[in-house]
Amino acid sequence: MSKLTKTVVEKTKPNPGGDVFLWDTALPGFGIRVYPSGTRKYLVQYRTKDNRQRRMVLGRHGVLTTENARGMARDILVAVSQGNDPAAEKRAQREAPTVRDLAADYLERHAIPNKRPASVEDDQSMLKQTILPRLGQMKVVAVQRQDIEKLHNAFAKKPYAANRQLALLSKMFTLAVAWGWRADNPVKGVPRFQEDPRERWLSEPELARLWQALDQHSNTRAANAVKLLLLTGSRKTEVLAAKWDQFDLERGVWTKPTHHTKQKRTEHVPLSEAAIALLSNMQSEADSESPFLFPGGAPGKPLSDIKKFWQKVRHDTGIEDVRLHDLRHTYASNLVSQGVSLHIVGRLLGHTQPQTTARYAHLNDGALRDATERFSASLGSVGE
Repeated sequence: MSKLTKTVVEKTKPNPGGDVFLWDTALPGFGIRVYPSGTRKYLVQYRTKDNRQRRMVLGRHGVLTTENARGMARDILVAVSQGNDPAAEKRAQREAPTVRDLAADYLERHAIPNKRPASVEDDQSMLKQTILPRLGQMKVVAVQRQDIEKLHNAFAKKPYAANRQLALLSKMFTLAVAWGWRADNPVKGVPRFQEDPRERWLSEPELARLWQALDQHSNTRAANAVKLLLLTGSRKTEVLAAKWDQFDLERGVWTKPTHHTKQKRTEHVPLSEAAIALLSNMQSEADSESPFLFPGGAPGKPLSDIKKFWQKVRHDTGIEDVRLHDLRHTYASNLVSQGVSLHIVGRLLGHTQPQTTARYAHLNDGALRDATERFSASLGSVGE
């Protein structure tokens, strides 16, 4: 043993039969390991306060000088004297979960058991397309607010999508705090983008064209699904996954089970005469071997999507900007325009928060219109 210097390190010859260790006499615990290949790596060795021996690699000779390595070793040994275990801390940091690990646990432990399948698919899509490619390799404990802001700002031109991603990240990091993976939520305080609510519903001429196209379409299964969307104001996932045992056509009630509704509660929806007539006609021609109103291609599965069908119908009827979800807006806006209270409309749509239905309030302007007409009429008597 001798004091390690650049000369001593470089003059030590490799042993083809095994590693050679040289330990420094000036700083006990500091040494170098010479591999049979000739590679030389500085290291530090110590015992923890519970008498466990640890060994840490500091770096390769040539990248580190002997004195640089000695300084690193000295700092580590000082930390050990204070009761720390730098090797264990380094290993814990190396093995700490990444955002990709957090995403996997979020899906398995929270999303899949608690959210609707369509919502889980949305989460999976956001994770795959945007969040994991940018943050996936980062350690959960290392993510800072600026990392979240950078991702969020990258989607400033798509505020709705950006805000949904931010909400997903916030939930993920809230769980990370609850699970003890980090102490705080880096999403907290990051401002959401202003969203302009989409207000698109079909006019009477558009409704007439759409209904006629549905009546004449050869794909009656998909056409009937769109008709039921219009007649009930339901969500696409609720309609496509509906089963015959949920319907009491004599009483005119559709009982939506908890696992199909967004609010995770059973809903009893009254059906109009037109909806009952549509369902009765469908039932008379239904496949007796399938429990679903709209059987899919795979046995025991419902129709999963009608995207291509809807794209063609939109094009043919000149309503290219209308989404399937806008049929729900059409249902609600027509009811409100006819004087139905927001409370009743909210009940029909399955809303739990009044503010969700309040977006349609401006359509119920009958009283305001009557008032301004009375004023206008009064002007006619001026000067008589």
